Amino acid sequence: MEGSPIPVLTVPTAPYEDQRPAGGGGLRRPTGLFEGQRNYLPNFIQSVLSSIDLRDRQGCTMVVGSDGRYFSRTAIEIVVQMAAANGIGRLIIGQNGILSTPAVSCIIRKIKAAGGIILTASHCPGGPGGEFGVKFNVANGGPAPDVVSDKIYQISKTIEEYAICPDLRIDLSRLGRQEFDLENKFKPFRVEIVDPVDIYLNLLRTIFDFHAIKSLLTGPSQLKIRVDAMHGVMGPYVRKVLCDELGAPANSAINCVPLEDFGGQHPDPNLTYATTLLEAMKGGEYGFGAAFDADGDRYMILGQNGFFVSPSDSLAIIAANLSCIPYFRQMGVRGFGRSMPTSMALDRVAKSMKVPVYETPAGWRFFSNLMDSGRCNLCGEESFGTGSDHLREKDGLWAVLVWLSIIAAQKQSVEEIVRDHWAKFGRHYYCRFDYEGLDPKTTYYIMRDLEALVTDKSFIGQQFAVGSHVYSVAKTDSFEYVDPVDGTVTKKQGLRIIFSDASRLIFRLSSSSGVRATLRLYAESYERDPSGHDQEPQAVLSPLIAIALKISQIHERTGRRGPTVIT
Repeated sequence: MEGSPIPVLTVPTAPYEDQRPAGGGGLRRPTGLFEGQRNYLPNFIQSVLSSIDLRDRQGCTMVVGSDGRYFSRTAIEIVVQMAAANGIGRLIIGQNGILSTPAVSCIIRKIKAAGGIILTASHCPGGPGGEFGVKFNVANGGPAPDVVSDKIYQISKTIEEYAICPDLRIDLSRLGRQEFDLENKFKPFRVEIVDPVDIYLNLLRTIFDFHAIKSLLTGPSQLKIRVDAMHGVMGPYVRKVLCDELGAPANSAINCVPLEDFGGQHPDPNLTYATTLLEAMKGGEYGFGAAFDADGDRYMILGQNGFFVSPSDSLAIIAANLSCIPYFRQMGVRGFGRSMPTSMALDRVAKSMKVPVYETPAGWRFFSNLMDSGRCNLCGEESFGTGSDHLREKDGLWAVLVWLSIIAAQKQSVEEIVRDHWAKFGRHYYCRFDYEGLDPKTTYYIMRDLEALVTDKSFIGQQFAVGSHVYSVAKTDSFEYVDPVDGTVTKKQGLRIIFSDASRLIFRLSSSSGVRATLRLYAESYERDPSGHDQEPQAVLSPLIAIALKISQIHERTGRRGPTVIT
């Protein structure tokens, strides 16, 4: 600390009406809005900080990280200046502002911080023309529950001023402690710049048998892997954990330099966007492939020759093989959680293991209560997210290490593991169709009319004939969730149509971005007979899709000829 104390200023402002967090305390908008609209970011940061009770906020510790996207450094500086002015005592920040979402959750829990602010728009594109986001995680390390998000929104609608120390400057590149003397503050404000990987890596060491994984990646029967960080936050983690710690050759890791625009690519680990990895895997040289999204909580698994493991299958296979992981051998398996749109493959594993399955709305925040109460310790979503109670976030690298552990234990290829699982439990054919960038009013009316149709009593028992297939409606509802821990009720979480053969159609609006709307259509069908396990999912599901399009009139009402993305 040098010179005179840094002044704390109070800046007048006016509220914005569109700062309702989309879920989990997150606000995601076009970068230009954050960058160009006066006080747009400070307003939201002040709303987040004010949502923490004053007695809990004064002198507390918080964690700050980002996925490295454009505008992150500027935003971190604002967060630091405002945290200091609002009485936060200490900030833990990843070097160069980099911290994956799982690492933020890990550090919050490790040091018992009051919470964390993550600057990310997840799998959305970066750069000046991309998206930016601010996400608030609470003291258990998980996304803010809805009651906190509502509080943030209410504050944002009436905000009149924010507090900031505009002269406070930190060096994000220098590891170690930096202290600042502030006006009217009895204690100095402290910032600690930490290695983004170390604390998280230490946790992984307590969960997995690193020796077994290292033998798999370096031994005489070495498994050749290809891992794509997609120029997001995961580059340093992939290199330090998989290459330095576990012995994978350095050229196993690609696109590992975090870039502000993710190299001009869409950092979304699926077959549509992770094409560099997919083409490399199709060549047959590599036995295992993985990709991560921008902030490191989502992942995709590929086997040799580009064999794709769907997220729902991945979750079920992980559940069936938890005994391969020392952490679960020690802790036991208490229960599983899955989001309602995720396929029911997990349920069949749970039934065989005699453990409960909790079906929740989409959004990781709904799993936190279940894990905090000890009801479940493995959760997953169809949107390429899986995790356990070691954190309160989904965790892409954790899932990859689970898969490598299973391969090491079973001594089988990815495809052999998946096919053996299907042979034992049957195959759930599953697809998600995303209609992105729609007019919100149009999607509202589509869902309103569809709900009126499918929840009418006369809809039960209706039959739909498509080619040689006849589907009879057995059950419909507008999904609502009653939290078994605190009784909180969450309504209107998607429309479900369940047919007599257990096939499902689901319609759901995604709330991840507040500018345009995304309508998602999910289709699922079960096949027990192994002779029917080699079909293309879209071919199997085409009759169900035809029914969905007929009753919803999505194409006619949106002017679209098809979905934007199919996963």
